[in-house]
Amino acid sequence: MIDDDGYFGESVAATYDESSAAMFAPETVEPAVDVLAELAGEGRALELGVGTGRIALPLARRGVGVHGIELSRAMADRLRAKPGGEAIGVTIGDFSTARAPGTFSVGYLVFNTIMNLTTQDAQVDCFRTVAGHLEPGGTFVVEVMVPELRKLPPGQNTVPFHVGTDRLGFDTYDVATQAMASHHVKVTEDGEGSFRSIPFRYVWPAELDLMARLAGMRLRDRWEDWGRRPFTADSPKHVSVWEKPAD
Repeated sequence: MIDDDGYFGESVAATYDESSAAMFAPETVEPAVDVLAELAGEGRALELGVGTGRIALPLARRGVGVHGIELSRAMADRLRAKPGGEAIGVTIGDFSTARAPGTFSVGYLVFNTIMNLTTQDAQVDCFRTVAGHLEPGGTFVVEVMVPELRKLPPGQNTVPFHVGTDRLGFDTYDVATQAMASHHVKVTEDGEGSFRSIPFRYVWPAELDLMARLAGMRLRDRWEDWGRRPFTADSPKHVSVWEKPAD
């Protein structure tokens, strides 16, 4: 059942940090924070889908003012309960349309969160919303996977991403609509099982560039990762930076 928190209600929020532990590792977090702190400069940062504060909290510790937009009250409550969380303002709402107070030097979406918007219209709205928050010369940063369609032979629509003795994860793709879903199966020691499925919409780099142009922004940089390695045809994801004109 989907509640007012979408797919990230209390049952997910309670174990989110532990289930995504690898994404909280310093070697994963710090390069992202380095880039975002540089782009923020003396200004403020807006995180869309701020979650439990994986990026927002260490960015704030760098002296950057951070405000988040988050649909899930349960996730936002986890953020506020952490040391330093009370200093990060949170607007509860859909980040494709919600308005946060003030303006910002940088807006950002990390860890494939742009794909939580499951229609192209919503993704376009997100770019326009961020552009409306940015100061002249401000930037919008998105970290997102490159769709793994090359792993799909004709007639197959499923790609496993984790196969273990107690957990199974796989993605399903609809190449006609760009709809996809991540499915998670867990089995406990006593044989009890659980299943969770989350819908997404995958999106191509060139498609994102067009969304940015519709919002009045232009591509400034694109890398394979936060370490700024070159983006190539074999890159599994990209970190892209679009800029709002300074004038």
